[in-house]
Amino acid sequence: MSKQKMEEKVSSLLLPVIEELGFELVDVEFVKEGANRYLRLFIDHPEGVDLQDCETVSRAVEPLLDEKDLIRESYILEVSSPGLTRPLKRDIDFQRCLGQKVVVKTYAPLDGRKTVEGVLEYFDQDNLVLQEDKGKVVIPRINVSLVHRAIEF
Repeated sequence: MSKQKMEEKVSSLLLPVIEELGFELVDVEFVKEGANRYLRLFIDHPEGVDLQDCETVSRAVEPLLDEKDLIRESYILEVSSPGLTRPLKRDIDFQRCLGQKVVVKTYAPLDGRKTVEGVLEYFDQDNLVLQEDKGKVVIPRINVSLVHRAIEF
């Protein structure tokens, strides 16, 4: 089974349990680092996520993962907050960030650069529209490799 398919199956399996606990499942990653494999669940909550929340979710999903046995090889389960620079992937993520400063990284250069930073003004299924100091930038979503909130100090 492909990595993407595995992540989708895990997400579908765990989403109801995580939502029932009052959290949002932001992302699922199944990665190999060195000799170890990791199943990483990123959860969020409007009031933030603390260590106890991560432990609660971990204890709730472990029995289900063991029972369904979707992942044949051994792995380490990690549950955490997505952090300040969480990737924006879904329309609901973009909706939450309308009017906020974001960083967009692209696969191919756009006007000679692969990183654009500006205020997210609009999005649809095809494009993201950012307001920069020098004007509006329209970025085709098919060219977007990563989007996250900008951190300002």
